[in-house]
Formats: sequence, structure tokens, C-alpha cells
Amino acid sequence: MKVEALLFGGVAVFFGAAATLYGVWSDADPAGTAALIVAFGMAAMVSFFCATQYVRHGPRPQDRTDAEVADSAGPLEFFPPHSPWPIVTAFGFAVAAVGVVFGLWLFLIGFGVLARGVAGLVFQYLNRGVGQGD
Repeated sequence: MKVEALLFGGVAVFFGAAATLYGVWSDADPAGTAALIVAFGMAAMVSFFCATQYVRHGPRPQDRTDAEVADSAGPLEFFPPHSPWPIVTAFGFAVAAVGVVFGLWLFLIGFGVLARGVAGLVFQYLNRGVGQGD
């Protein structure tokens, strides 16, 4: 993750410099300056995440020049076998999108279903491994 952190850090520096120069030279165009500032923030956030993961977990086999292919073998991660929450989330988004056209009441119902679906996705495996020896 070290290389990725440096790469996105360079992108963040570029967008930060571009936002500064554009803000000065464009006679304070708010839309372009805001877009460049948001791009800077997103690149900086990804760079921070990658750097934090590198510090937390150490170098991966992909980060070492002397690594072999077999060094990265083993279990990758937990992948859930099935979940009802993507369907609930999609339904909630569809109802909320239709609610934009037909009225606030339908949008609020859709937003509630969407929020429940997202919460279900986030917390469905909250206690995974507790008491299971994982």
C-alpha cells in the first residue's frame, strides 16, 4: 500500500496546486475551484487510507522486490455467501428515485427503505467470528 499511498498523494498535491492556481487565475470561478478542491480531498483521503493500512499491516508481498508469487498465497478475505440486503437497498433506491418525480412522501419512504438496506449491508456481519474461533 506504500506505492498506492505515494501515487494518490502525488495526485492530491497536483489537484491542490491546480485548485490554488485556478482559484487565483479564474477570477474566483466557484464551480471549477470547488470541483478541484473536491478532487484534492478525494485523492488525499485515498492516500491517507492507503498509508494507514501500510502502517497498520506492514508491507505486502507486492511491495517487496524479493517476493515470490507463493508469498501472497492463502486465504484472501471473508466473502459472504448470500445476503438479502442488496435487494432491499436497490428497492429503496428505486422508490426514492421515483419519489423525486411523484412527491416527497414517496421519496421519504424510499429513503427509509434505502437507509435500512445500507445499515443491513454494513452491520450484517458485525458479530462474525465472535465465539466461532475466527
